[in-house]
Amino acid sequence: MNNTIIDTNFNFPDQKSIYKGKVREVYALANDVLVMVATDRLSAFDVVMPKGIPYKGQILNQIATKMMAATQDIVPNWLLATPDPNVAVGHACEPFKVEMVIRGYMSGHAAREYKAGRRMLCGVPMPEGMKENDKFPEPIITPATKAEKGDHDEDISREDILKRGIVSEADYIILEKYTKALFQRGTEIAAERGLILVDTKYEFGKTKEGEIVLIDEIHTPDSSRYFYVDGYQERQDRGEAQKQLSKEFVRQWLIQNGFQGLEGQTVPEMSDEYIESVSERYIELYENITGEVFEKADIDNIQERIEKNILAYLN
Repeated sequence: MNNTIIDTNFNFPDQKSIYKGKVREVYALANDVLVMVATDRLSAFDVVMPKGIPYKGQILNQIATKMMAATQDIVPNWLLATPDPNVAVGHACEPFKVEMVIRGYMSGHAAREYKAGRRMLCGVPMPEGMKENDKFPEPIITPATKAEKGDHDEDISREDILKRGIVSEADYIILEKYTKALFQRGTEIAAERGLILVDTKYEFGKTKEGEIVLIDEIHTPDSSRYFYVDGYQERQDRGEAQKQLSKEFVRQWLIQNGFQGLEGQTVPEMSDEYIESVSERYIELYENITGEVFEKADIDNIQERIEKNILAYLN
């Protein structure tokens, strides 16, 4: 468990700043280049867990880069190169302060809201008579404000985004179009692998030339929820929980152990065995969604490996 990357403190040539998010650490260099390191940190309910998950950063980075390549014909993205299994290098962008969440099924947060009796999510109506994990008649976009470090992302409606001037209407129309197109492509890719893309989130930014591009991760187990096609309908008919590949299993474990990120709650202790099982679930998703066997990178000295690979690329 010691061979995980929890924190970095590199100093690259022409480095201007470091931003540390919940999972990724972003190094801003001169010439509008960003170096993004995917750590093995695990975040749930907007809280970073005390221990890292082996290979998680590699998995997230490699799925995201594969999915960027598989969608670049419909949406431009920020990516330039991946010099290390945990690293993506790309164009610096001004991020939009909203996450574009899109849901094809009533699961997770939407299901929790529905159970609480609410039929409106981010200004979008949810039909009566649905049960958890049912498919929506059409995918719905339920945006969230992008939290500052340590804060919770918050649901927000399209109307409020425009009224508060968070995104201009012209830009928001493009974000909606891109979100729907990406979700359609992600759904098709998942279906080829016997999976259902249930819901996901996309983040966008604007280059200094003013082009709107896809940034951050895409279709990973941290940003998306997947079900297995096989047995989906039978489980729904029987009222059983769906077999899923996403971070939701971690959230459910935390809920069962008395933690939902609320004030005064303490993160339950994760045993080495449990952490190993989480790592295995992430590997399972990687292999299912990419159709490729996961090749574990050398983690004997993960920090040294990452620094060496980034410096070789920059030179």
